[in-house]
Amino acid sequence: MVHSFFRVLGVFLLLSSSFIHPTTSKSTIEPCSNSDTCSSLLGYSLYTDLKVSEVASLFQTDPISLLTTNAIDISYPDVENHILPAKLFLKVPVTCSCVDGIFKSAFVHYKTRPSDTLSLIADTIYGGLVSADQIKEGNPNAVGPDPSVLNVGTNLWIPLPCTCFNGTDNNLPAIYMSYVVRPVDTLAGIAARYSTTLTDLMNVNALGGPSIKEGDILSIPLSACTSSFPRSASDYALSVANGSYAITASHCVQCSCGPGSRNLYCMPASLAVSCSSMQCKNSNLMLGNVTVQQTGGGCNVTSCNYSGLVNGTIITTLSTSLQPRCPGPQQFPPLVAPPTSVGPDSIFAPAPSPSESGGAPMDGPHSSVVPASGSVIAFPPSGGPSGSASSACSLNPFVSFPIAVFLYLSMKYAIALPL
Repeated sequence: MVHSFFRVLGVFLLLSSSFIHPTTSKSTIEPCSNSDTCSSLLGYSLYTDLKVSEVASLFQTDPISLLTTNAIDISYPDVENHILPAKLFLKVPVTCSCVDGIFKSAFVHYKTRPSDTLSLIADTIYGGLVSADQIKEGNPNAVGPDPSVLNVGTNLWIPLPCTCFNGTDNNLPAIYMSYVVRPVDTLAGIAARYSTTLTDLMNVNALGGPSIKEGDILSIPLSACTSSFPRSASDYALSVANGSYAITASHCVQCSCGPGSRNLYCMPASLAVSCSSMQCKNSNLMLGNVTVQQTGGGCNVTSCNYSGLVNGTIITTLSTSLQPRCPGPQQFPPLVAPPTSVGPDSIFAPAPSPSESGGAPMDGPHSSVVPASGSVIAFPPSGGPSGSASSACSLNPFVSFPIAVFLYLSMKYAIALPL
């Protein structure tokens, strides 16, 4: 009877193991040296209705930069106080810095309010981009032994995840966005949404397979247009994701990365008021102007280009080239009106763009834009970036009852066996 019982018990354990799944929270991290920084993005869904300025304040970013990053028209009156709807997905620009040997956002802080808890701040206000444990570890002197008790007005550093990977993906310009996986997401769906491949996402995030789960934080490479400004420029290494804009030079210059383009195009911003000269020397061309002249040998193209902000002065460069054919009109990413609503289908869709979230498509711009506690740095496949993971084992409550029934029947059968 004993041997028969253990045979039955062995079958039970084999079958029940299929109902027990390890729950692994993955978060991609990238080692760095102390001097490394880059521009990066955070994928963020609003937890409630918020003004543009309030969202920007959560991440210590410029409200106009937040709007231009999402190709939202900044020419609307009082646009910084426009109320954005809850659940709207935004790409938030942040500076990614090296903190304790790992890339994180170094400049995002949050001042606690009544009824705040670390879990509320992490899971709700910052949408799962950070954990309560990470906030606690990053603020050892601000958080007491009981993390559920926070003094009102406490200034907390929020160590949000970000990656740089040298600003390239498969040797092409890219900017990386940290993205929190949602319940209906699949890795293939995310790849399709952001014009990349399943294999690329697996390599970037050091995944052994395509399996992901809700709450995982992925690093998503977005095709980008990059600058070649001198290191002395305050906006050195400016990078703009394809299909969006960036505002720079104290709101004087707006740069864009047109659909399918990898060439950064800059022009005077619609907000430009008190700016240094944007005319190219020894020319009557202004920043963003292009002239073409067809010749027997091709097309002579002359353009006035932006070369960065140096010591408060806008630097322009006149360039002339002979091209096989004359270029067509500059293609701009379509602008959208400031969103006022979010469609029901976009709440769980993979990262809807503003145009799919209540904003109406418009013409181009007008001119006058830590690893979790206990996580380790993993070695990625095929020389890909580093990833980290922590894990725990959980039992699916929906299968507990059938397991109990099976155990009961197994025991009953074993007891009934003859000696």
